[in-house]
Amino acid sequence: MIFGGKGLVDHPSIEDYVDYKTLDDTSLIRLIAHNKQDALGELYDRYGRLVFSVAFNSTSNQAVAEEITQDVFTRVWEKASTYDVDLAKVSTWLISITRNRAIDELRRLRVRPENHSVGWDDLSRENVPQSDGPETLTELIWKQKSVREAIALLPPDQQQSLALAYFKGYSHSEIAAALGEPLGTVKTRIRLALQKLRQVLEEKVVDSG
Repeated sequence: MIFGGKGLVDHPSIEDYVDYKTLDDTSLIRLIAHNKQDALGELYDRYGRLVFSVAFNSTSNQAVAEEITQDVFTRVWEKASTYDVDLAKVSTWLISITRNRAIDELRRLRVRPENHSVGWDDLSRENVPQSDGPETLTELIWKQKSVREAIALLPPDQQQSLALAYFKGYSHSEIAAALGEPLGTVKTRIRLALQKLRQVLEEKVVDSG
């Protein structure tokens, strides 16, 4: 098929006839590798919001997330020829680039517990799942309030690592890279934090009973 796969890059003269919205992601990347700006524009239309969301969730900073989003698509433009369809989907590749770029930014800013916004306010009534009855809703809100209170009892470094792991979606290796700390230290910190949370929450359940 003339509009499928490598046929696109083998016949660049048909560019004016291509409806980029009909192309799959891999075909767009191949065209981007041949400096087709419209292909990059279509890829941005498809994934710009996703890339920004990942960047914002990783940094909690809109301006930084916007900068990262721009950088990600600049890198796609420059590195499209390195994309390997056998290794990852295009969306997965973009997310990987975004997360790596966010880690670089966190490392540059030297994120530390005293200056990192953990964002536990995400555990709010607005974010409680809808329920079938008032008792279930009340229970969910109580649990989230209890979690916030329990987290507040943790040392700042444990709060930060938990936030990056469970609210920002970072792996332990990514947290270690972002904080410039040994992987073992991060794993131990998160394990101790979870143990403490479990203990505190169990005590709250007993007290409320």
